[in-house]
Amino acid sequence: MPSRRELANAIRALSMDAVQKAKSGHPGAPMGMADIAEVLWNDFLHHNPNNPHWANRDRFVLSNGHGSMLLYSLLHLTGYKVTLDDLKQFRQLHSKTPGHPEYGHTPGVETTTGPLGQGISNAVGMALAEKILAAHFNRDGHEIVNHHTYVFLGDGCMMEGISHESCSLAGTFELGKLIAFYDDNGISIDGHVKGWFTDDTPKRFEAYGWHVIRGVDGHNSESIRQATLEAQSVTNKPTLICCKTIIGFGSPHLAGTHDCHGSPLGDAEIAATREKLGWHYPPFEIPSEIYDNWNAIEKGTAAEKAWNEKFSAYKSSYPDLAAEFERRLAKKLPENWEEKVMETIFAADTKAEKVATRKASQNAIEAYAHILPELLGGSADLTGSNLTNWSGSKEITRSDDTGNYIHYGVREFGMSTIINGISVHGGFIPYGGTFLMFSDYARNGIRVAALMRAQSIFVYTHDSIGLGEDGPTHQAVEQAATLRYIPHMSVWRPCDTVETLVAWKTAIEHTNGPTALLLSRQGLPCQKRTPEQIKSISRGGYILRDCEGTPNLIIIATGSEVELAEKAFESLSNSGIKTRVVSMPSTDAFDNQDESYRESVLPTKVKARIAVEAGIPDYWRKYVGLEGKVLGVDTFGESAPAEQVYKYFGLTVENLITVAKSLVS
Repeated sequence: MPSRRELANAIRALSMDAVQKAKSGHPGAPMGMADIAEVLWNDFLHHNPNNPHWANRDRFVLSNGHGSMLLYSLLHLTGYKVTLDDLKQFRQLHSKTPGHPEYGHTPGVETTTGPLGQGISNAVGMALAEKILAAHFNRDGHEIVNHHTYVFLGDGCMMEGISHESCSLAGTFELGKLIAFYDDNGISIDGHVKGWFTDDTPKRFEAYGWHVIRGVDGHNSESIRQATLEAQSVTNKPTLICCKTIIGFGSPHLAGTHDCHGSPLGDAEIAATREKLGWHYPPFEIPSEIYDNWNAIEKGTAAEKAWNEKFSAYKSSYPDLAAEFERRLAKKLPENWEEKVMETIFAADTKAEKVATRKASQNAIEAYAHILPELLGGSADLTGSNLTNWSGSKEITRSDDTGNYIHYGVREFGMSTIINGISVHGGFIPYGGTFLMFSDYARNGIRVAALMRAQSIFVYTHDSIGLGEDGPTHQAVEQAATLRYIPHMSVWRPCDTVETLVAWKTAIEHTNGPTALLLSRQGLPCQKRTPEQIKSISRGGYILRDCEGTPNLIIIATGSEVELAEKAFESLSNSGIKTRVVSMPSTDAFDNQDESYRESVLPTKVKARIAVEAGIPDYWRKYVGLEGKVLGVDTFGESAPAEQVYKYFGLTVENLITVAKSLVS
């Protein structure tokens, strides 16, 4: 029977071979963490390679995602659909083994990692989701939600500020099923980290409220096993296992140096490493007895079967809860969803209330959360401003996990990446709020949400210069445009209550990517619409006001500026200018419509076009063309009452009319 070291050496060999073949990659971390991975995956991790989506599997996150060959080797060896040929295609176009792990791309990859620190933060979200889901569904004698979240992370993750934000919150929420293995090898790309990273990391995590196990030899299997057992025994705190390792373990000349961090070892060094490790097999060759001892299919299938039997018993005792659990994991909406939502939308249209769209958003949450218990809300210390709570909001605390609202504190980046972790865990539709300006703090987490196509809903209020007196530091100018440029990100900037309700509806139904809702601080009037117009809102852009026949002028507006366009329409129409107003709350939804619909809203032959939005104007030029105009804000804002700021930047009805007449004269 192979020894533990021989099993770990299979990871080392595959990792250095794949990196060498690709002529790029990071062999050091996989070689250094192979012994830890062997113990965790063979002795502790509950998973089923035949079903990577088994609901009660343990989650494994490689936060130091540059060491991706560690994960790909593990997936291959344990029986996932990651073949030797896939490993040989490491870092090649369209392979299952990209340079960094990508969620939804490789079977068994739980989250996209690579931007350091985000993996541990996603893991906090996963562990939080497990804890809350267990509180919602488990009953005495029926623990259908009961799994761990394991994380590997390195010095780079520890240095990133995101790890401070999220790990602090993990301690506060006493996430006892979160276990992190810190690869303390003292090396990063620039060399020995002691020149720029001298934190007492164990003390830092103890201060967060974590259980910390210090001084574990990351190359001693029994020490790793005992530390993991200890971690599992502590149920009221997350655990950090500090493993002292040697980067590039086994390499005679490069181990312990930054030279093996992000570069292939080279043929000669690989040959010497094989000799030192006693691994006498050609590249990409794994002996059958090694495969046999790694293969987890039989064990994983048995574990899932045992859970299925538990769930059957649970289903017999609690049929309604079981049905709800299955619905939520399948991301199915309640049967009465469409009917209830449309009733709410048409009622809001009848009421025609003038409110800020942040308040309209709260009204939407209030209406929808009653029929969607999977909505899991929160805010980064701005609940009273973002209006992300509702009458049924119940705070999640360290002593009560049965709620549905998370106070994230002033942690915009942490909140966003925790939401991503909750989303990919399953069972919830998470949303979190902050000011639109502070989306910049979280930008990389938003981008990764889009890359993963995670259903994360980002609620961004105080969306423009309409913020007024707080001035340019808080007035979002470029954020709407840059969010729209992110692939797979759906962005909605509604103009009133009805559009806001539709925006929330589409966000909840959009299971294949994140949504950003950009909402006003100031009150906005409810526009008059026909039922047909209301049904068209979900298409992203639609005709709000129109003339007889073909228009001479089209005004495209979004958010708070729709009011300006609607008022200008009356004056221009009275002046004999055939005008059309198009409300475009979501450019991506509009762009996804078929050509005939887009042409019906924005006919090509009408060249006189104006777009108006209180933000950077360049984004809108694709809709107005070379002959059109954009009224926007091409610099930072100003501190003054909102009406004065709008007037200063020329965002007035009078200026819109003047520009419009100049286009059609």
